[in-house]
Amino acid sequence: MKNTTPVRWNNCLVQDNFLFPRMKTAHETTIPSSVKRCYETGRIEAFKHNWHEGMPNKPHIYWDSDVAKVIEGMAFDLVLNPDSGREKQMEEIISLIVSSQLEDGYLNSYFAHIAPDERWKIIHDNHELYCAGHLIEAAVAHFQATGRRNFLDAMCRYADYISTVFGREEGKLRAYPGHQELELALCKLAQATGREKYWQLAAYFVDERGTEPNYFREVEGMRPEGKGYHSKPFSVDYAQAHKPVREQSEAVGHAVRAGYLYSGMADIARKYNDTALLAACEKLFDDIVEKKMYITGSIGSELVGESFGKPYALPNATAYAETCAAISLAMFADRMLNITGDMKYADVVEKAIYNGILSGISLSGDRYFYRNMLETNPRTTYVTQRQLWFNTSCCPTNFCRFLPQLGSYLWSESEEGVRLNIPAQSTFSSNGIRISVKGNYPYDGKIVITFESAGEFTFACRIPGWCRSYQVKLNGSVERINGNAPEWRRAWQEGDCIELELDMPIELVYSSTDVIEDIGKAAICRGPLVYAVEVCDVNEELWRYVIDRTSLHLTPVNGLPGGTYGISGRALREKKRGDSLYTTVAPEYEEVTFTAVPYSLWQNRGPSTMQVWMRY
Repeated sequence: MKNTTPVRWNNCLVQDNFLFPRMKTAHETTIPSSVKRCYETGRIEAFKHNWHEGMPNKPHIYWDSDVAKVIEGMAFDLVLNPDSGREKQMEEIISLIVSSQLEDGYLNSYFAHIAPDERWKIIHDNHELYCAGHLIEAAVAHFQATGRRNFLDAMCRYADYISTVFGREEGKLRAYPGHQELELALCKLAQATGREKYWQLAAYFVDERGTEPNYFREVEGMRPEGKGYHSKPFSVDYAQAHKPVREQSEAVGHAVRAGYLYSGMADIARKYNDTALLAACEKLFDDIVEKKMYITGSIGSELVGESFGKPYALPNATAYAETCAAISLAMFADRMLNITGDMKYADVVEKAIYNGILSGISLSGDRYFYRNMLETNPRTTYVTQRQLWFNTSCCPTNFCRFLPQLGSYLWSESEEGVRLNIPAQSTFSSNGIRISVKGNYPYDGKIVITFESAGEFTFACRIPGWCRSYQVKLNGSVERINGNAPEWRRAWQEGDCIELELDMPIELVYSSTDVIEDIGKAAICRGPLVYAVEVCDVNEELWRYVIDRTSLHLTPVNGLPGGTYGISGRALREKKRGDSLYTTVAPEYEEVTFTAVPYSLWQNRGPSTMQVWMRY
């Protein structure tokens, strides 16, 4: 099925033992602790416009985005978990934000009060349009969750004001967001209000980007393109403004900005049936997945500029792999899935969620990785423990809004019917259709899909790209399946049942020989999960291990949630050879055992180091 939409987050009840506990913890811990941090750091107080020199917590240019993401998460979560006290708190914050809006519609806690003369002076890096985008997304979520329009109407006034500042007409700035986000937010605003002008404004920001004369280069003095693929901060390719978007085919620059831009491009391509724009999205996606994506679904390998690196440059111990970048990739891939119906996009959504995104937050829900390396060891100087907060807190606050929406990634729907994208245990209910999914995914490939209402519609489900052997039964009879997205059009009866049996062997995955860091190494995978060997399970220097490919087997893991499966096996450990830096003495080995745990769960049993890619 093509041209589907994600189900509304509240039309999918997630019930599994892998994703649902994260959603529960988001409600109980992640969201309230982030609200507390926003108060403690002055982010919310900043909207009172009362800060002056000598006071603590001077407002910052991107603080509004943090508060907005927390509100967005609060709105989504309140539908799933009604809480009158938290709703009152959300409304108080929203009232404060709305009260800070200036008469002309402008709304920004920093530039309205701290630096009013700098408004719209440095578009490429002052985050004004980025903050506007997140505020708009929060307002749309608030409206969808409560039906109240006070925040939505304020953001409409802000969007209307922005349209008077930016555009191709004489006297306007022919600029576009330096940190993209507003593009996709305006699309959401257009959908929520039914106002075409917001679609048009979003399309302007997409269409104008990278055109000549290049605003960022000519007006704001950004450097020309970086050399090759190694974008430097404040070069036009760092901001994906090096050429018009329809001419872009290689993902370059800041990875989060890119993911948000590509998501907005996909929204505009769908709205206007823009085949050239969609083709650009397809090329950019393929470039990411085929040359620049970690096996965990993380992107942005470069520390310098939080950027994409050269093709196949995917270092493990120095990986940047920002949590927000993986979230932006999931957002982009999900849009492409729903436009095209191609399951390769669902494979990436799943890979990112089950690995590179959830690794960024602790099981306790209040500690975070900003960057998600694939190898840590005592020789690296980077922080290898999740932190309670960051001065730049985009990743913690992104979890506030992402986790309550996990259900919308599991299912898609259209006028034609329903598609199950990720077979986690859940219940779908929308438009008179009710379907339940039972199983122990992602640890078990046996899935039972039961139709709990009658009606004629198309049902489709995904056969994951990692699955090479499977069986599908409809009401007990084996179905002959072609392709990776089987679908049935029929009059479904209550009690009809589809059984999926997805073969889920333990596998070693090898990288392209162009990935220098992974030559002679393999990643241990099973189903959608990538595994990591954690030092707390072996108490040794992991780089000395050479694993036995024939010895791998499932095993329970102590100290992680019940039902978590690790993968154990034998390995040869290279013995230490004295104190000499170099020697002619040949290596000697001894046999040991090891256990690998799901990468997304590593470092939840105390400070630890780990490796994803192991010698074999």
